[in-house]
Amino acid sequence: MDDLNTNWVVVGLGNPGKRYEYTRHNIGSLVAKSLIRSLGWSFKEEKRFNAFVVKGTFNNIMLHVVIPTTYMNECGSSVRPYLDYYKLGPQNLIVVVDDVELPYNRMRLRPKGSSGGHNGLKSIEAHLGTQEYVRLKMGVGKDLFGSSLADHVLSLFKPEEIEILSAYADKGVNAIKSVLQEPIAIVMNKVNRQE
Repeated sequence: MDDLNTNWVVVGLGNPGKRYEYTRHNIGSLVAKSLIRSLGWSFKEEKRFNAFVVKGTFNNIMLHVVIPTTYMNECGSSVRPYLDYYKLGPQNLIVVVDDVELPYNRMRLRPKGSSGGHNGLKSIEAHLGTQEYVRLKMGVGKDLFGSSLADHVLSLFKPEEIEILSAYADKGVNAIKSVLQEPIAIVMNKVNRQE
């Protein structure tokens, strides 16, 4: 896994539609959109993959960025056909996903692992048949205050969270760009130690 790839597919997870755009569950797709903006690229919809996609060269790497247009619990049905079409495997994949176990504005990078009950990761794992792919977990907190976990992840960010959302997404973008250029163990050491 520490060999540097020349092909990476970054998948930003979320639910489709304006209604969900600024909900906690969509932090993955928000980071993917920030990544694209930082590169000056733009998405196009590819119905055959049920996704918005863009690919181009970044520092001698063929970089693909994918935002599934499926609902979260079906996103594996978008990711698997995309990887198959380009003859890429889980070793080429970075999934950006929300994590309720991490506080807001904290990230955790992992080279593999369980879904942790996350429906998007469960779907990807089911379609790929493996847990061995990189995931960047973006903390969205777990302040339930009587609401269910499902209601929490589908809730909008609070005003004070919105204020720093752009900077937080940029932190995710920087982490992704580091994974593209450095061994993951080095990047994990930086990302996972952040205050």
